[in-house]
Amino acid sequence: MDNARLEELFESLGPIAIRKLFGGKGIYCDGVIVAVVVRDELMLKADEETIPDFEAAGCKQWTYAGSRHGKEVAMPYWSVPDEAFDDPDEMAVWARRAYEAGRRAGKQSG
Repeated sequence: MDNARLEELFESLGPIAIRKLFGGKGIYCDGVIVAVVVRDELMLKADEETIPDFEAAGCKQWTYAGSRHGKEVAMPYWSVPDEAFDDPDEMAVWARRAYEAGRRAGKQSG
């Protein structure tokens, strides 16, 4: 997914920064991570408040096999509902959820 498409998808949040992360890309708004692109798939930040919304929309959580014990490791990022890719208003709702989850995560570490 190219940077111009990412900027288009997240334009409802305002300017975003795109940086290399996890062998893919990290998408940031106001210094808050809102999404990642891994293996060419856009994944939005989620937390305990927003995970039920992602589950209800049929989204999948990013997991990978851990290198130490081969156990599945779940990351706090979820796939984007298909309809959000074609509907800017729908994408704005999901982008805002991801931004708020990122903000809450930042407050926990401080």
